[in-house]
Amino acid sequence: MQACVGDWIIYYEPRKVLATRGYFAVAKVESVVPDPTAPGMHLALIAPGSYLDFATPVPFSGTDGVIERGVLNEEGRISGRAQAAVRPISGSDFRRIIEVGLSDRNDVLPRVDDAVGDAGFHEDILPFEYEGERTRVAYLGSRIVRDRVFRRVVLRAYDARCAITGLRLINGGGRAEVEAAHIRPVEASGPDIVTNGLALTGTAHWMFDRGLISVADDLTILVSRQVNDPQGIQAMINESGRVLAPLRPADRPHPHFMQWHREHCFKH
Repeated sequence: MQACVGDWIIYYEPRKVLATRGYFAVAKVESVVPDPTAPGMHLALIAPGSYLDFATPVPFSGTDGVIERGVLNEEGRISGRAQAAVRPISGSDFRRIIEVGLSDRNDVLPRVDDAVGDAGFHEDILPFEYEGERTRVAYLGSRIVRDRVFRRVVLRAYDARCAITGLRLINGGGRAEVEAAHIRPVEASGPDIVTNGLALTGTAHWMFDRGLISVADDLTILVSRQVNDPQGIQAMINESGRVLAPLRPADRPHPHFMQWHREHCFKH
C-alpha cells in the first residue's frame, strides 16, 4: 500500500461480489495510516477532490478477455494475483481501464448547454481522449472531464429523472433534459461524487443553487419562506414531497452535504 502514496489507484469489486461493478472509480492516494479501529490494518487516505466514479463501470473481462492483462500468468491464464485485495497495475492496464471507464458512449446522453449550434439544437459532444504524453494528474484533474463524468454518474443513478419534479424528459436527440447539480458546490470544496449530486431540471437547478429549495435529512423537499410564488413551486414538486432518490442506498444524497446546503445556501 505504501507504494500507492502519491499515485493514482483504481477501485474494483471482485467478480464474486453480487451484481459487481467491476472497476468503478479512480482516486489519488495522499497517505497510508494505521486503522485506529483495527490493529494491524491500515487505511489509504484519498487526496481531496481526486476521487472520480467511472461514467461506465468496467467489467473484469469482455470479448477480448480480461482488461487487466497483469493478472495473467505466462500461459495466459488468470493467476493468483487476481485475488489480491491490493496489487500494482501497469501503466498500459491503467490507461486501458480509464479509457473504457470514461468513455462517452451512453444510451441517454446528458444535456450540454454550451454545445448549442446555430439552429439551437446541435449538441454533439467530443469523445474522451487519453493521450500517452498527458499526465494522469492533468487528465483526471481536468474540470471538463470531471464535470462530464459527474453528470453521467448522477444521471445514471437517477435514471435521468428530476429528483424534485419527477419528470424524465428525453429530447429528440436522445439527450436527457436534466442537469447534474452539486449539493455542495465545487467552489466550496464539494466533491464530484454521486452522493453530492442531484439530477434536476433547469428550473429546479436554478432554485436549488439560489437557496429557494433545499432537502432535509429525511429527503423532504424544503421551500424557502422568501419565495414570491410558494404555491407555484409546490405545484412543481412531485406528489411525494420528497426527493426521488436513487434505488442504490450508496448513491443517495449524503446528509453531510445536505446539511451544508441548508446552512450555507438555503434561505430560511
